[in-house]
Amino acid sequence: PAEPKLAFVIRIRGINQVAPKARKVLQLLRLRQINNGVFIKLNKATINMLRIAEPFVAWGTPNLKSVRELIYKRGFVKVNGKRTPIDSNDVIEQNMGRFNMICAEDIVH
Repeated sequence: PAEPKLAFVIRIRGINQVAPKARKVLQLLRLRQINNGVFIKLNKATINMLRIAEPFVAWGTPNLKSVRELIYKRGFVKVNGKRTPIDSNDVIEQNMGRFNMICAEDIVH
């Protein structure tokens, strides 16, 4: 099978006794707090970063169902520098229309 292109990474351990290199990798992955999660594109560089941060994170390739649930339940977009929840398709169409995204399903896919 083809290599996966996307991964979901979640931080599972706290900040105590974190080596400086691992701490920097967690910052680069935007995982500053425990239980934070991010989608990342998998390439050689990010896979090496995941290896360094391995004791502090759990990661895997998401399926369509889990991506849909995460975006509908916890999805946010930046509007004028502010974090706005995705509560209607109007928010998406106004801010992401230039990327040809008009509804939440476009973000999922």
